[in-house]
Amino acid sequence: MNCIVAVDQNWAIGKDNRLLFPIPADLKRFRALTLGHPIIMGRKTLESFPKGPLPGRRNIVLSRNRQYQVDSVEVVHTPEETVVLAGEDAFVIGGDSVYRLLLPYCDMVYVTKIGAAFDADAWFPDLDKDSSWTAIERAEPLEHEGVPFQYVTYQRKA
Repeated sequence: MNCIVAVDQNWAIGKDNRLLFPIPADLKRFRALTLGHPIIMGRKTLESFPKGPLPGRRNIVLSRNRQYQVDSVEVVHTPEETVVLAGEDAFVIGGDSVYRLLLPYCDMVYVTKIGAAFDADAWFPDLDKDSSWTAIERAEPLEHEGVPFQYVTYQRKA
């Protein structure tokens, strides 16, 4: 499986169930990479989407709540159930607890590194400090509203 995430310079990903610094080019990249693939998220991430489940993708929610149901969404309750249902081409899209539960099942992580620090309450594991991951691709640095960002692709070491 894959993960896709935007992090600040401290690997923070969100505050109050919102992105820290939405970047239009990054949102387009997210759409291009995930369109046509299953996406896996937690309940809070799904509920943060103003228009509900994302179109053009199988929306899978990992939730401990066995009564949780949403139209057009498949709900699973364990990481193992998620992996079987989603398949290898799925993208884990958040939040932090879902990332932590499913990162061990992922081989690729598509990171947007934002060159600033933000007030946050959710983080992604720092892959630069994890010896089981290596950066295999770094795009040219870009900028949005004066803030630098860069796309970095990580791969799990064999």
